Amino acid sequence: MPALLLDAVRADLADRVAGEVRFDPGSRAAYSTDASNYRAVPLGVVVPRTPEDAIAAIAVCRAHDMPVLSRGGGTSLAGQCCNAAVVLDWSKYCDRVVSIDPGARTVVVEPGISLDRLNAALRPHDLMVGPKPSTHVSCTIGGMIGNNSCGSTAQAYGKMADSVRRLEILTYAGDRMWVGPGMEGLTEPLREGLTALMARYADDIRKNYPDIPRRVSGYNLDSLLPERHTDAAKFLVGSESTLVTVLRAELELVPVPAAKALVVLGFPDIYSAADAVPDVLRHDPAALEGLDHRLVQLEHSQHLAERAIKQLPGGKAWLMAQFDGDSASEADEHAHAMIIEFATRRRDVTATLLDDPERESELWAAREAGLGATAYPPDGAETHEGWEDAAVPPDRLGDYLRDFERLLSLYDYESSSLYGHFGQGCVHTRIPFDLRTADGIAHYRRFARDSARLVVAYGGSLSGEHGDGQSRAELLPIMFGDRVVEAFGEVKRLFDPLNRMNPGKVVDPRPLDHDLRQGVSYRPWEPATHFAFPEDGHHFSHAANRCVGVGKCRGDSGGVMCPSYRATREEEHSTRGRARLLFEMLEGDVITDGWRSTEVRDALDLCLSCKGCRSDCPVDVDMATYKAEFLSHHYRHRLRPMSHYSMGWIPLWARLATGAAPLANAVTHAPGLRRALARLGGIDPRRELPRFASRRFTRTYSPRADFVDAPNGRVLLWPDTFTNNFEPQIADAATEVLTAAGFAIDLPPRAVCCGLTWISTGQLATAKRVLRRTLKTLEPQLRHGIPIVVLEPSCAAVFRSDLPELLDGDQDAKRLAGQTRTLAELLAERAPRWRPPEIMGSALVQPHCHQHAILGSGPDRDLLCATGAEVELLDAGCCGLAGNFGFERGHYDVSVACAQDQLLPALRAASPDVAILADGFSCRTQIRHLLPGVRPRHTAELLAEALRGGLP
Repeated sequence: MPALLLDAVRADLADRVAGEVRFDPGSRAAYSTDASNYRAVPLGVVVPRTPEDAIAAIAVCRAHDMPVLSRGGGTSLAGQCCNAAVVLDWSKYCDRVVSIDPGARTVVVEPGISLDRLNAALRPHDLMVGPKPSTHVSCTIGGMIGNNSCGSTAQAYGKMADSVRRLEILTYAGDRMWVGPGMEGLTEPLREGLTALMARYADDIRKNYPDIPRRVSGYNLDSLLPERHTDAAKFLVGSESTLVTVLRAELELVPVPAAKALVVLGFPDIYSAADAVPDVLRHDPAALEGLDHRLVQLEHSQHLAERAIKQLPGGKAWLMAQFDGDSASEADEHAHAMIIEFATRRRDVTATLLDDPERESELWAAREAGLGATAYPPDGAETHEGWEDAAVPPDRLGDYLRDFERLLSLYDYESSSLYGHFGQGCVHTRIPFDLRTADGIAHYRRFARDSARLVVAYGGSLSGEHGDGQSRAELLPIMFGDRVVEAFGEVKRLFDPLNRMNPGKVVDPRPLDHDLRQGVSYRPWEPATHFAFPEDGHHFSHAANRCVGVGKCRGDSGGVMCPSYRATREEEHSTRGRARLLFEMLEGDVITDGWRSTEVRDALDLCLSCKGCRSDCPVDVDMATYKAEFLSHHYRHRLRPMSHYSMGWIPLWARLATGAAPLANAVTHAPGLRRALARLGGIDPRRELPRFASRRFTRTYSPRADFVDAPNGRVLLWPDTFTNNFEPQIADAATEVLTAAGFAIDLPPRAVCCGLTWISTGQLATAKRVLRRTLKTLEPQLRHGIPIVVLEPSCAAVFRSDLPELLDGDQDAKRLAGQTRTLAELLAERAPRWRPPEIMGSALVQPHCHQHAILGSGPDRDLLCATGAEVELLDAGCCGLAGNFGFERGHYDVSVACAQDQLLPALRAASPDVAILADGFSCRTQIRHLLPGVRPRHTAELLAEALRGGLP
């Protein structure tokens, strides 16, 4: 595309559109792919503020003959959401609920609202949207309409087409209309054209459309048949942005089930599980899912959904059947009836009934983790979409799976897991296609065609959920025959005669083996790095390509990932968006300046380095590590931001300042001097710097027990910078607890540091020097296996995670990672008989992000529960301070927005007599800054106070 033409388009869009117009390399890189195998760099990106804004944008594109692609959550698995077009991202602004009619059970929404956000708005009315894809945290209503989405709940409520009542649509030509049942609302040319088309092709449609629950492939021409109650809105659902742009939608809603019961049946193999589907369906479950032993094995090996896996009954394949009811007893009655039938008829079937919502949600999370668990199996090659959601009649599912498994074996793909929506005959899998060599890609093409023939022989559909896009569109003649595919072309020409709506998808499709994100030309730059990236084969390129695009990082609640996206709602500020930029940086044709890229730097700037993605991302993307690596090279031999020198070197400054604390505090808190220092140090002037302690813990501590008085042995208490220099009373409290629990305490003989602040600011060469010095200092403890007790979660996370990856192969680094313990971990492992003091009260706990991601909070919760306290572990996301992040100039607003999202409302709602616990220095500092009346404490302080009898 000529640069002058793009410049003209961009200028006209900027004049006509109130939203954001982005033709820069960073934005184009962020939208270059979706959750599929494909890559197409967009011409530009428009983020409309209103549907009318989008109308203006399309008018500009029409004037310049530019192709257009509407995009929602960008989680499509078949390539529908990437194209060399002007991309309209609806998800940032166009997310309004226009109206709710509880009596009629309808809602009118803009297309950018996510499913979870809409259901949250509907919850006060006890209503919800029926379909619920596994990407419900991020998928948008517009995307669900474009894709005809389903999910597990489609068993009870049908596909998205069954929930659509009316659509407000726009054609590329500029015709705007509301369409619904019948042909009403369509312009006269469209109505006449469709009527004539149906007259010619109605018999072909009746003959060639499979009569199954999950036919998602092709256009919904069957919705225009009179026996299907001709419905133009339902016809347009699933058209993948190739015919019209959806501006608003009116949806039919369903009541939220009053009660649920989940039955899990265990079978000897996945085929016998599939054979049993018709027997289960006779009991009318609201959902019926299948999963095989391979999926469970992969989830177990990757520590995914472990609690859920332990609840599975015996077997090597499982069916999960959910029963809804107006009461718990009604749901349980339906569940028991099915269990009794299988118990009397099938001796090889095991069963478990769950009616506890928490246990049920754990198992559903295990099922939804399928894509993440199968993407990078530790015992095999990476897997891909490409044939991941075929559907057949449910009563033929067992035989189909046997034949499909034989086909997988024939093509040497037999390691693939099989799972999915078995109640509707839909099978999910990810297959280890070789998409980097000519032979591997040709092998994939042959397999796809043979798989299409197989599923059609069973009366099935190429797609039962994810649509056609580029993965399956060229195979549509195998499924529908030439006449129906000819009808698809006529529909396309009727609605989009210039072929400017998402061209190359569904009709006249690009070949399924073209435009691959990898492909035969895939040869990314492989730079030398500080981190070893052991889980990525020691290749940064693999780490940058790890994201599979499902968009969990774009969710609004739950877990930690991704705080900056929740604050800004920007694709570039999601984990996925940043991963895309790093991928494009290594590709080198959109982002061309490598480590020096300002686009990548800017996208990473608002990454809080919280490590939430390390645990919350389905494929363990670790953006904090990627950011540190990038910054280390970006600023090599260059002047860094001043905050890298002020906050990055805080261990040194804190050590110097604590020796003259009164003077240091006076200087850093005097109004005029404070603002001058903030400007000099790159710190936001709205931040108040923490006060240095008048004493350093390591200078005043004296041992309280010798080895004879310490039946549980010796430990080394790690004097981290924050505890030692700012809050030494926490270390004092920890020594009280450790002594009471029977431990003798050692301290390092000299100043030591974990290097955290140098890591987070990308000063990795310095961090490695600091860590090597630390390892040398701790040699005696490392040689004797003495536990290293770390009170600050972020420092413990460095030792467990960053240290062995920075000093890869260093055996002492490995030893320190293995010997690092939190206070709660140590007490659980080394003092199991010790009983903590009684605390008769309530505690509200804010876990540190690094603890959430690397260490886990289970031992802390167990320790606090053992005191008798009523414990609530907050699921409030990141506090927003995140070490140096929240102090740095330019980050304050995002930092506060992160805290305001969920943490501060939870603290404001807490009773004044509830103990607020936050083991992370950053968490406590942020809480004190934003809620001065709240007194957050470390767990050690609460336990020590109880030991002294200071708590009721």
